Amino acid sequence: MGGKVIGCSVCILGLVVVLGVIAGPVNAIPCQNALVKLLPCEPFLVGSAESVSVPCCQSVEALNQIATSKPERQSLCECFKKAAPAMGVKVDRAKELPDLCKVQVPVAIDPNINCNK
Repeated sequence: MGGKVIGCSVCILGLVVVLGVIAGPVNAIPCQNALVKLLPCEPFLVGSAESVSVPCCQSVEALNQIATSKPERQSLCECFKKAAPAMGVKVDRAKELPDLCKVQVPVAIDPNINCNK
């Protein structure tokens, strides 16, 4: 079981690096760094954990504090829109994350959102 989890994490980390190169940099934080920062949320987001972890919520809060300008938030929005389907993120879980972590995000979590607004 431990080997399977490590293997999955290595695959996700590899995917994060590839997606970061494809998605390009964010003004305050490169896409790949933002995705790596959210790795503690991966078990919850893909449905293998029932609840969010403290490290996950800390990461969500940290990213929310880093991306303060509209261009930064738009870039993160595009980054996450591209990465979420490739990582197997369950949309309903992603939508729950801000409330579960008690973090107010100014952008709705929705795969159909227009990040340019």
